[in-house]
Amino acid sequence: MKKVLVINSSARAMESHSRKLTEVFIAHWKSIHTNSIIRYRELGNADVPHINERWIAAAFQPEATRSAEDKEVLKTSDAYVSELQEADVIVLGAPMYNWSIPSYLKAYIDQILRINVTWKFNPDDMRNPYIGLLENKTLFLLLSRGTAGYEKGEFHEHLNFQSTYLKAIFKIMGITNIHVVAINGTSSGSEEIKKAIDAAHQIIRDLVEAE
Repeated sequence: MKKVLVINSSARAMESHSRKLTEVFIAHWKSIHTNSIIRYRELGNADVPHINERWIAAAFQPEATRSAEDKEVLKTSDAYVSELQEADVIVLGAPMYNWSIPSYLKAYIDQILRINVTWKFNPDDMRNPYIGLLENKTLFLLLSRGTAGYEKGEFHEHLNFQSTYLKAIFKIMGITNIHVVAINGTSSGSEEIKKAIDAAHQIIRDLVEAE
């Protein structure tokens, strides 16, 4: 029985392309993996707390010596991390905002990047100093972008701080089995984007069937 964590980060609801991608994924997943446990984490329309000096002090305090206040400060972070640790499959829907990711998704990432919890430092190899602690997981990045040209070798590749950043962050935490499905040019409203959406949905279904 696989455990699936679905994370949505778009500020939009009904008009969100990235949310539609996660919906297509889960609908097809349920039709095949009938015994799965599916959990949802909403970020786009939720109050995701930013880290602050008190949070940093608590996170670097050894767990055995944390005060009740430390534990309270880390309560949200602990909940986010626990969901990731328990999941076998992580499905992250994210739009591109200003060539990067939504601010609440960045705040979430700051909450889950926990030294000695989701990653640890390896001082013996400064060329590869990060050891991920989230193992044996598959990540599906289901992305949307208003314009085109952000894929490898395309004219806006250098402005893609969305998929490149997300892949790097999750690899640092130990998740290396990553699949990326992106819809480019969602703001165009052309017939071509309709074809791109249909193609992305089919790619997602194929990936689900291969899982």
